[in-house]
Amino acid sequence: MFSTLLIHWTITPATAPQPLINCNRCSGVKAYRSSGKFRVNANGKRIDVWLIYRCVDCDNSWNFGIFERCNRRDIEPALLQALESNDPALARRHAFDIVALRNQVGRVEAFADVAVRKRLVGGARQTATALELQLGLDMPTSLRLDRLLAGELGISRSRLQALEERRLLAVDPDGAKALRKPARQGVTIRIDLAGEPDREAIIRAAGG
Repeated sequence: MFSTLLIHWTITPATAPQPLINCNRCSGVKAYRSSGKFRVNANGKRIDVWLIYRCVDCDNSWNFGIFERCNRRDIEPALLQALESNDPALARRHAFDIVALRNQVGRVEAFADVAVRKRLVGGARQTATALELQLGLDMPTSLRLDRLLAGELGISRSRLQALEERRLLAVDPDGAKALRKPARQGVTIRIDLAGEPDREAIIRAAGG
């Protein structure tokens, strides 16, 4: 009989993606990183807002467009205040918007380093023979699911694949080939550890 340990992982990417831009000072394509500062330009009733980026080598600036020729009345007062005060959480959210970055510059370098907070949701450690890991992401990440699991559980990616092939590991809702895809919000991983000799070590590593 299975006794399942339910654990929630909150995954926080550590490094924001960096657009690759032709720097006119360096005379070549360079990575730019977010300064965490917004530029707000008001012209009558119209407002333009950019998140300022800096070249990693020479500090040259590039503006990532957030609002362009937007009517002031269309921006909530609290949001406008956050932009004008360089709210760190708001700047971070835009800096991690890799889809919007790619739409503006095309080439973006993504990073896979993350921090993982683990919280026991239910079940008993002593009797657990299976794990159910529920993933929550603060921001999107390019880190593959198999690399995440291998690093956090202390087992190899080949073993994860073997567990999947033996139907002892299942990923919902992605299913087949999910281990090779980036970790995503709302994904659940179920692992049957009943016959594994290092069951207790894996459970401890998972946060149990």
